[in-house]
Amino acid sequence: MNRLKPSQPKKISSRSALAAGASGNLIEWYDFYAYAAFSLYFADAFFPNADPLAQMLSTSGVFALGFLMRPIGALIFGRIGDRAGRGRALTFSVLLMCSGSLLIALTPDYAAIGIAAPSTLLLARMLQGLSLGGEYGSSAVYLAEIAPKDSRGFYSSFQTVTMLTGQLLALGLLIILQNFFLDASELKNWGWRIPFAIGAGLASAVFWLRRGLAEPEAFKQAAKDSQQGTLRLLLHHKREATTVIGLTLGGTIAFYTYTTYMQKFLKLSTGFSHKETSWILAGSLIFAIILQPLYGALSDHIGRRPMLIAFGVLGALVTWPLLNAIQKTTNPIEAFILICCGWLIISFYTSINAIVKAELYPTTIRVTGVALPYALTVSLFGGSAEYVALSFKTHGHESWFYIYVSLAIAISLCVFVAMTDTKEKTL
Repeated sequence: MNRLKPSQPKKISSRSALAAGASGNLIEWYDFYAYAAFSLYFADAFFPNADPLAQMLSTSGVFALGFLMRPIGALIFGRIGDRAGRGRALTFSVLLMCSGSLLIALTPDYAAIGIAAPSTLLLARMLQGLSLGGEYGSSAVYLAEIAPKDSRGFYSSFQTVTMLTGQLLALGLLIILQNFFLDASELKNWGWRIPFAIGAGLASAVFWLRRGLAEPEAFKQAAKDSQQGTLRLLLHHKREATTVIGLTLGGTIAFYTYTTYMQKFLKLSTGFSHKETSWILAGSLIFAIILQPLYGALSDHIGRRPMLIAFGVLGALVTWPLLNAIQKTTNPIEAFILICCGWLIISFYTSINAIVKAELYPTTIRVTGVALPYALTVSLFGGSAEYVALSFKTHGHESWFYIYVSLAIAISLCVFVAMTDTKEKTL
């Protein structure tokens, strides 16, 4: 174990710490999103079925089941982050992600090993779910604690930047392979393994990078508390945990609607080709990435609560007509513009959701307090958003999903209105 200990603490600038923490987060989310980006190609390798929609339901089901491991990962890595250090939790989480990606890259298909193929795929996704369950809380708290007080919204927005950039990298790789190296049959036969092999290699490199992360001063000052990181301590913060659940509910469903599910939505509902879908999503992700630090900096001036209320009001009112318009369009440019309109709304949430949660808790329980309620909510609602949407579509009621998303955001709006602003809290 001594070899895995972070290097001796050293003084580094907050910008250097931001870069070190964010780079690992980016690679973890690239690994995780590679599954969604390439699932259209490997679905029949693990789930042979003549119906494309049935295949998507199967791969989406595995995607959702992987999310069920996130609360367990939140518990494990939350305790590590609160007791042993934020850097230690971040180091181990990326190692676990590397293992899951490598397993997907090397697993034979259904024709070779039968039911063992989808079973192994599920195991790999569960490992990745464990990893992300620990990654979110640890990285959210780390970025919040190393940031200057008057720039916490800006610094923490880079967690979402890296999440979106990870997906963009996965999509970018897909576009490159589609247009310059492999045809559709080659991607289906073996090319889909490439992103997972690359992800495993990058994650192993980040593992060594993260070993040197310096701990925030807030953690160092609280490290002597014997109650640090215990679930019993979390029970003393029920209101904060409930707030995290409430504000995450609508935001996570909206986020996964415009990221992982949007790829299937554009292909199966709107009717765009694989290549058109990839270009539309890549462009909209670039737009979303640009928005995050701008919105995060805005929250440092006007506060977190007005931003969240703006998301709640606009999201509840505009989601149904916006998704309906995307479904009916036949023009890729129009689809891109409509999706960007969605990002103008949900970025009020995505840019600051991490910092709001971190600002709710004291240092001694901050990682567990952020990670566990968030992971429970995401595993139930965020990870299942794609599966719910495809299930509604299967039964001929696709528009019900639009109502489902709008209602979830409306519920979160009630929490936004009731909560106090966290901007001035000292971490």
